[in-house]
Amino acid sequence: MATVRLVPMSPERYVTWRVYTVASYAEENVRSGRWTEDEALSKSEADFNALLPNGPDTAGHELWSVVDTAGEEIGVLWVATDRRPGYAFIYDIEMNPDRRGGGFGTATLLALDDWCRSNAITTIGLHVFGHNQGAWRLYKRMGYVETSVQMEKQL
Repeated sequence: MATVRLVPMSPERYVTWRVYTVASYAEENVRSGRWTEDEALSKSEADFNALLPNGPDTAGHELWSVVDTAGEEIGVLWVATDRRPGYAFIYDIEMNPDRRGGGFGTATLLALDDWCRSNAITTIGLHVFGHNQGAWRLYKRMGYVETSVQMEKQL
């Protein structure tokens, strides 16, 4: 089984991660039909500015680089703990494309479980876009259950 460590994201890595993730989140929202292409980037920027007003130093948010046993960054994880006591919310989990399918997503979620237990967090929530079936299968396999499902039909 893959093994990973969660290492606080460096300020330099935060800059590159944020640029990529703001654009990626905008694209995901367009793909899901929630936003138009014209508005997506500005809405994504607004969401990030609201959630991380102090960047990596925003209280109640943990930003990690996911590191393998060789010390190489293989992904990222962003978790908020400021929603309610005993609760963590995964805003972003992503493995580098060349490391997907190797059990690192599972290992990252297990490392998060351990971190949460040691920080008196008993519940972890997340959102998954409906078109992201690979992530959905991972979360189901790891014991996450659906608490709400939003659906729509395009005519």
